[in-house]
Amino acid sequence: MSIINTKGSGTPLPRKLRLGMVGGGDGAFIGAVHRIAARLDDRYEVVAGALSSNPERALASGTALRFDPSRCYADYREMARAESQRPDGIDVVAIVTPNHLHAPVATAFLEAGIHVICDKPLGIATAEGEALAALAREKNRVFALTHTYTGYPMVRHARELVAAGEIGDVRLIHVEYAQDWMAEAGPQSEQFQRTNWHNDPERAGPTGCTSDIGTHAFHLAGFVSGIQPNELLAELHSFTPDRVLDDHVQVMLRYPNGARGMLWSSQMATGCENALKLRVFGSKASLAFDQENPNELWLTPLGGSAQRLTRGRVRGAAAEHATRVPSGHPEGYLEAFAQLYRDAAARIHAVDAGLPVPAESADLPTVDDGVAGMRFIDAVLESDRGGSRWTALG
Repeated sequence: MSIINTKGSGTPLPRKLRLGMVGGGDGAFIGAVHRIAARLDDRYEVVAGALSSNPERALASGTALRFDPSRCYADYREMARAESQRPDGIDVVAIVTPNHLHAPVATAFLEAGIHVICDKPLGIATAEGEALAALAREKNRVFALTHTYTGYPMVRHARELVAAGEIGDVRLIHVEYAQDWMAEAGPQSEQFQRTNWHNDPERAGPTGCTSDIGTHAFHLAGFVSGIQPNELLAELHSFTPDRVLDDHVQVMLRYPNGARGMLWSSQMATGCENALKLRVFGSKASLAFDQENPNELWLTPLGGSAQRLTRGRVRGAAAEHATRVPSGHPEGYLEAFAQLYRDAAARIHAVDAGLPVPAESADLPTVDDGVAGMRFIDAVLESDRGGSRWTALG
């Protein structure tokens, strides 16, 4: 029996894309995740980076990854300039820095004609995001945003079921993202609060938990349900003593079609690891997804019994495209992350060849999703500052 399921491998691509990275040097968790995800489907080779603004660390981190020393940069602007002029320069850059650098780094590489794959949130201000979206369109460059959880096959299957009308009209949406790492003693210490960028508005932006994981919850709800709220009522809170930014947010949502929703995200939820959960209730059935058990999706028809749908056994183009191995062989976070890189590669090759965007890459989150996330943050802040009043979501 073959272990690899080639149904989801997609159309063969002409060559590996040359990938650069800004941020993500030695010891950085998310940088390593991006590199693993990029390599998993053998569609990229990581060849250059500005892995640190410290020249010694940048060189040490780059050479540890077998970069040519001449392609170990300490300044992302120099990297964008130099790589755009090389005949073997990078095709795309991955941005894995703190939030405040997302927009300036992305701008530098878009201006140099280089495609972008960026961590969320898109920046620290909506105006930054809107400018990036305009620039990406002007330069005709792919701009992918790593809302990782949309890469799971069962999340894509849920989206397909809703779009096909299998659960009927969407009435209720409940999404939560709960962690407890901020409840631990270390992150509550005075030193952590004073020095960590997650609590610094200059580097993290105007919110903490909301930007960090609330935007993931917001995007997942819209990705699966196919609808976006037009109003929200929000409360931000910090349980951590002397914390500047929020570590907890709760939001009520109203949708143009009359649907109602609830979103809460917390990094103070004792006992929770990475508990991202979504439930969507329609007029005919409901769906439930738990990120910590990503190989299954629960479908419950009105008046019927709950059905456990599993990755590798559902029939649907979206899930099959994102599936690598047969049923019973678990796939998880790294594969979901890799799915975004796979879809980005397909788009980049198409754009560079002057071809239409491949249909199978339609689920890739883009800069426009990032703008929607920034507008969500703005509305949450406005509602909270106004005493948790209903606020239009632009």
